[in-house]
Amino acid sequence: MSLGVTGALAAAPVGAQGLPDFTDLVEKVGPAVVGIRTTERARASRGTGEMDEDMLEFFRRFGIPAPQRPNPRAPQQPDAEPQTRGVGSGFVLSADGFVMTNAHVIDGADEVIVTLTDSREFKAKVIGADKRSDVALVKIEASGLPTVRIGDVNKLKVGEWVIAIGSPFGLESTVTAGIVSAKARDTGDLVKLIQTDVAINPGNSGGPLINMRGEVVGINSQIYSRSGGYMGISFAIPIDEATRVSDSLRTSGRVIRGRIGVAIGPVTKEVAESIGLGKPVGALVSNVEAGGPADKAGVEAGDIITKVDGRPVEKFGDLPRMVGMAKPGAKAVLQVFRRGAYRDISVAVVEFDADRTASAGRDSNSAPKPPAAVPGALGLTVAELTDAQRRELKVKGGVRVEAVEGAAARAGVREGDVLLQVDNTEITGAKQFDATIAKLDKSKTITMLVRRGETVNFVIVRPSR
Repeated sequence: MSLGVTGALAAAPVGAQGLPDFTDLVEKVGPAVVGIRTTERARASRGTGEMDEDMLEFFRRFGIPAPQRPNPRAPQQPDAEPQTRGVGSGFVLSADGFVMTNAHVIDGADEVIVTLTDSREFKAKVIGADKRSDVALVKIEASGLPTVRIGDVNKLKVGEWVIAIGSPFGLESTVTAGIVSAKARDTGDLVKLIQTDVAINPGNSGGPLINMRGEVVGINSQIYSRSGGYMGISFAIPIDEATRVSDSLRTSGRVIRGRIGVAIGPVTKEVAESIGLGKPVGALVSNVEAGGPADKAGVEAGDIITKVDGRPVEKFGDLPRMVGMAKPGAKAVLQVFRRGAYRDISVAVVEFDADRTASAGRDSNSAPKPPAAVPGALGLTVAELTDAQRRELKVKGGVRVEAVEGAAARAGVREGDVLLQVDNTEITGAKQFDATIAKLDKSKTITMLVRRGETVNFVIVRPSR
């Protein structure tokens, strides 16, 4: 066919102009798609005037500040009758009334109302919502409902036709179509998303993304926009991840994820090449939670985690997903790259707690300074760490930067930083640091592992030639 549509089109007829005909798909899947309306009791004025609630939902979802039109003369209203808060979409998973949608659609609602295509309305019970994946499960008291079929995301191909059904701006049973633009798009969310060019607008959130076999392959969740409106890029949560989350919500009302107690960052191409890692892969450990699983296992700040249980960590964002999938109580084997060599470390996974943050000591910038010295070849004046400073920082060695100029200053090294490593050599003290620097080839870049405050990072220093 002229548009290169795959054999999956066998499930849908082709129109006279060579384009796919979606009518059969819509007739088959449409009855299982529902509208979702949320309400809340009126409270004190929020200063948003009489703005349409659909537009308010749009601003809430995509992080755009809503125009403020406060009326200082308006009286504060006590709790009153429920008022419409937002709109969204969803789809029926089971004939007895389980409905999947986005967590942000029902977030903060006092009441959730599900509307079927035959105009029947039901008050829904929230079974559970997982904000990290943006998946929610609600239940209505009904039977014999039409349901969707769940597809296999692994079979989804870039360029494949897909459609969305939902209620954008409250317009029920609206169908839009497009193609899969990319799979496993990393947007920084916990879940890698399906990118499409299907038109998605406020109210589409929570509706299904459907392939040409009439199967749901994703939940329409968000858009990319600089203007606040649809700009040709939309994202859907893969249905396999959404199903895993909904099953957990149905069983226990929450999602249990694993954690190991590290803060991480990306590995740049320049750092990877300079320390001998080769490719910019893995997750740089910038902080280790004191007393956490990784700390107990021997993971150190500055390590680069390259594998989890033999599976490669291609990007640093892969690590929380991989660890999150591990069952709390299980052991995870991490492959880490440390000072030019790989090693395996077994870490006990514990349950994720969103309120916990990694912590590994306080900044030691308040420590008294020794007398000034003459800056070295890189423009660095360093001093020994006291035993108290090492205990506070929980480090075995390192030196403190007392003054900085020249090449090191241009690289971003600051007074008060602690230098832990130079070109894969661990720094144990000031004399050893000076000896290490003296041996280096000053015509080449030098990589330093620098601790600043509670985090560490690599810094590339280019000596003056």
